[in-house]
Amino acid sequence: MPLCFRRVVPRVSGFRTPPPPLGAGRRRPPGVRDYALPPGVGGRIAVWRVRVPPTDSGLWPLSPGWGTYTGQPLLYEGRRHTLYFTMEDYLQGCRAALQESRHLHVVLGNEACDLDSMVSALALAFYLTKTNEAEEVFIPVLNIKRSELPLRGDNVFFLQKIQIPETILIFRDEIDLHALHQAGQLTLILVDHHVLPKSDAALEEAIVEVLDHRPIEQKHCPPCHVSVELVGSCATLVAERILQGAPEILDRQIAALLHGTIILDCVNMDIKIGKATPKDNTYVEKLEALFPDLPERNDIFDSLQKAKFDVSGLTTEQMLRKDQKTIYRQGIKVAISAIYMDLEAFLQRSNLLADLSAFCQAHSYDALVAMTIFFNAHNEPVRQLAIFCPHVALRMTICEVLERSYSPPLKLTPVPNTHPNLQAYLQGNTQVSRKKLLPLLQEALSTYFDSTNIPSGQPETVGVSREQVDKDLDRAGHALISGLSQDEEDPPLPPTPMNSLVDECPLDQGLPKLSAEAVFEKCSQISLSQSTTASMSNK
Repeated sequence: MPLCFRRVVPRVSGFRTPPPPLGAGRRRPPGVRDYALPPGVGGRIAVWRVRVPPTDSGLWPLSPGWGTYTGQPLLYEGRRHTLYFTMEDYLQGCRAALQESRHLHVVLGNEACDLDSMVSALALAFYLTKTNEAEEVFIPVLNIKRSELPLRGDNVFFLQKIQIPETILIFRDEIDLHALHQAGQLTLILVDHHVLPKSDAALEEAIVEVLDHRPIEQKHCPPCHVSVELVGSCATLVAERILQGAPEILDRQIAALLHGTIILDCVNMDIKIGKATPKDNTYVEKLEALFPDLPERNDIFDSLQKAKFDVSGLTTEQMLRKDQKTIYRQGIKVAISAIYMDLEAFLQRSNLLADLSAFCQAHSYDALVAMTIFFNAHNEPVRQLAIFCPHVALRMTICEVLERSYSPPLKLTPVPNTHPNLQAYLQGNTQVSRKKLLPLLQEALSTYFDSTNIPSGQPETVGVSREQVDKDLDRAGHALISGLSQDEEDPPLPPTPMNSLVDECPLDQGLPKLSAEAVFEKCSQISLSQSTTASMSNK
């Protein structure tokens, strides 16, 4: 599949002028010179056009043209040059490939489409395209609708900073993966996840590879080549593959994408937070060694963190959808949204109650749990909770389970508010993230069903079939969780076991450092699980 390239880099230090054109006497626009590629080098392109003079960066912009090129340097008049295409040029070629009737190799990120998922899909697809010998193109697909990208402020900010136009990205609603699969024209590679939602179950047959950094779900993992390693960022695994497999394709733009993503995911490589693994640190250092002009860690982390938490200009619905999970049990559905602002400011939003009611009705949610997250003046994380539910019995059950939880203890303090159907709390234990809140909400739903029947006027799916509910949730990009779900906020425990399909075991670099609090929490969870199992057996 031909790709569009636009730039030439002089390989001889100080060489700023293009060599004399081949085929003198041709007609050409002013300032444009033609050069022919040597026969058999780089595939199907025969002529590329250089506009002179070069830019301040020393790059010569090429007029758009189609062709393929393997990256080997070219010799003109004894001087060495390398023709290459940038990420922008590559993505334009991907969009052109969608117009052709041919087999497509799709690299698909997860449904959250956070920065790690987006960058990992872009960089891995670029690497696979540049290194395959069959001139095949691997197309990165962002697993959300195009209209949902503005909800991810850090993604939008980073794309602008790296100078990748949003218009050339390919989103899930712009490619029919199911139609391609039915036509036998789809090969799928999953990155930053390894389980497809129910609505995409038919696509599992097309999966040929998985690259992820979460514990593998053995019951749901597709039967293909799976590479899973518990690191802080999936971008670390992509950087490792590029630097080990084809380091020559790595330019500053792609290095900056990977570098910033790893730093954000690993919370600026903070040892106290403990999310960065030795491998994350290693590849951040390697990228910095290769490209010394990459932004300072503090600068890129602060700017990405600010963009991620910036909700100015978002409606209440957009804030709720920005980072959302969903749990369900026997027809009851509960949305759990991360809200990146102070709870007091959130409760003071105009028409809040009407917006919450409309959001729940539009998506058939019976309850909504909002976990507000922000950093105080001392740069310390602050977490707060708001539970909205029109059904008194269900709301009271959720609140009681959260208030009396001891594994983990949330240390909740009620916050007075004037909104009916809503209970707000300050969360004293900031270590309890949404990931750890999910099993408590599952427990609340179990308690609710043990104590009462579904209230009248509250049908199982509010007039919608369970299959349709699942389908709608998946299309909206919200993860369906029937049990527990992996969340991006916390590093998993314990380290990767030896039988996992990984390149190396984290234990090779020493045992992980676990705090006393982490060990106590883990033991408490095991104890609670064992006592629950024993009580069920006695019944």
